[in-house]
Parts: sequence; structure tokens; C-alpha cells
Amino acid sequence: MNRLEQLQNMLTEDPKDSFLLFAIAKEHEKTNDLDQAISYYEKIIQNDSKYTGVYYHLGGVLAETGQKDAAIKIYNDGINICKEVGDQHALSELKSVLMNLEIE
Repeated sequence: MNRLEQLQNMLTEDPKDSFLLFAIAKEHEKTNDLDQAISYYEKIIQNDSKYTGVYYHLGGVLAETGQKDAAIKIYNDGINICKEVGDQHALSELKSVLMNLEIE
């Protein structure tokens, strides 16, 4: 059983586990299955919008797939969430990546 299968089996016990959903999304990124990665990142936001780390990664995949406007929206959403929950580290990362994307 590979890592992705193990994670998916674990997810059956708690289908809304943000950490597992995130790990599955990263596994899909590793295999360049970006549509699946996006889908899993979006599930995290639906279930736990305050999981701040997801915005950076989802925005990155969206930008990588040519969806610049969607990436900008996700980064801005993440910035607002980070301000709300006080996550200064994630806020700084999102502001930086957003600025770089807007410059491109």
C-alpha cells in the first residue's frame, strides 16, 4: 500500500480531518495530479476555513495551472483569515507570494 492509499484509508475514519486532506493534496501535487490537489485543498477550506496553511498551497497550485485570478482571490481570502486568527507567519507568506504573483 502506497502513502496515498494509506492516507485515504485513514481519511475514512474522519473525512473532514484537515491534516489528512492536506497530506493527500500534497501527495497529488507530487504526482502532478493538480486537479485532485486543488479539490482536496478546497475541501479543507469548506470544512475548516481557518486552516491558514491551505491558502498558500492552493494559491500556488492555481497559479501553476494558469488560474492567476483564482490564485489572487485565494491569497486575499487567506490574508483576511490570517488577520482574523492572528497568524502572522502565514500572513507574511501570503502577502509576499501575492505581491510576487501580481508583479508577474
